[in-house]
Amino acid sequence: MNIAILGAGGWGTALACVAAANSHRVVLWTRHDTLADEIAKRRENPQYLPAIRIPDGIEITTSLHSIERADLVIVAVPTQHMRAVLTHYNPPLRGKLVVNAAKGIERGTHLRISQLLRSVAGVASDEYVVLSGPSHAEEVARGVPTTVVAASTSESAAEIVQRALSTPTFRIYRSLDVVGVELGGALKNVIAIAAGIIDGLEMGDNTKAALVTRGLAEMTRLGTELGANPLTFSGLSGLGDLFVTCTSRHSRNRLVGERIGRGESLESIVASMKMVAEGIATTVSALELAGDYGVEMPIAEQVYRILFEGKDPRQAITELMTRQMKREH
Repeated sequence: MNIAILGAGGWGTALACVAAANSHRVVLWTRHDTLADEIAKRRENPQYLPAIRIPDGIEITTSLHSIERADLVIVAVPTQHMRAVLTHYNPPLRGKLVVNAAKGIERGTHLRISQLLRSVAGVASDEYVVLSGPSHAEEVARGVPTTVVAASTSESAAEIVQRALSTPTFRIYRSLDVVGVELGGALKNVIAIAAGIIDGLEMGDNTKAALVTRGLAEMTRLGTELGANPLTFSGLSGLGDLFVTCTSRHSRNRLVGERIGRGESLESIVASMKMVAEGIATTVSALELAGDYGVEMPIAEQVYRILFEGKDPRQAITELMTRQMKREH
């Protein structure tokens, strides 16, 4: 197939390597001339995926003309920048199979990526697939065994993506629950920030296990209210992604929380990061959505207050621990 990837960050670059491993013709697009030149010359992405060899067959470009001939387009642009990229560059997505590799909820509109692509770029539901799961780019690019899920309202679209991108080290399952898979990938980043705060405070494994478990309950509550299948949250895009993001040294969202727990300000943390921690903006969107639908998300609420209102993390944890007692389920 002709496969084009919009966004040459770490995840977009890793997926380009996966697609090339299956002998597809791959074009990796970036809007930055300097980055394109650097990748083309060095066959490495030193900014976002250092020390990973990029196959010679992958074309690096800043031109959208190469994307016009693509059969399948992977969108790997950070959620909060996606509308600007779609509006400014107007990539030719209509009539193509579009795979979303971003995780998040647009701030202000509360749109999931499928809704954003449909409203801005005219991508039809049966031509849309979301790819999500426990999949750090650093490990995928190195061929570490990884499993993810491809979800679409069209079984055939999901199967095309499954067959096109599965390799001996990158296994893809199918799902019809687009809402659940998108929300799982977005909401787990909020819980990962909370997990990082626990790490920064050196509170231990008991606390973190409780946080992950109750965080999954929050994710499931909101997802179910928005029409997702609750079982999706026990799968790869829910529990799987939540586990890896809350525990991995590669997790940017967990690292943000850890640095908060050690006393750094959010402003200084964001200023020092090259890549986007989607959970920061998603915290706002998730909490606003929860309010709109009358869903309790006490962990997300405390993360919001820590990030944006300067609340003491230890006080936040004390309030979570002393909430009204109730049954688990």
